[in-house]
Amino acid sequence: MQLHLSPRHVRLTAAIHRHVAEKIEHLEGHTNEIVAAHVVLIHDATAKPADAFTVKVHLAIPGPDIHAEESAAELYAALDVVVDKLARQLRKRKTKRTDKVRSKVQKAVRQRKTGT
Repeated sequence: MQLHLSPRHVRLTAAIHRHVAEKIEHLEGHTNEIVAAHVVLIHDATAKPADAFTVKVHLAIPGPDIHAEESAAELYAALDVVVDKLARQLRKRKTKRTDKVRSKVQKAVRQRKTGT
């Protein structure tokens, strides 16, 4: 997986880079299909103190891409919340795919039993 970080008005330290990489790699536990991740870290000094840091993430995967955005008072808190949102979206996507396969299999089994 390719990881691209774009800091905006944020000094990108090794600790921030490592934390972002760990969080995004954790998402690979939900699916191995993640091709690339683009993470934008934004600090807005004019925003409310509760929304000073914004994290936007775009995951490139086969099919529709996944996006999430979150603002918080601290950068690490915003990153944690946005990763939770992405994990939820990935789980939902995986559940939809498995349910679709199961319904097709069940339909085929029913047709076989009835002989049509």
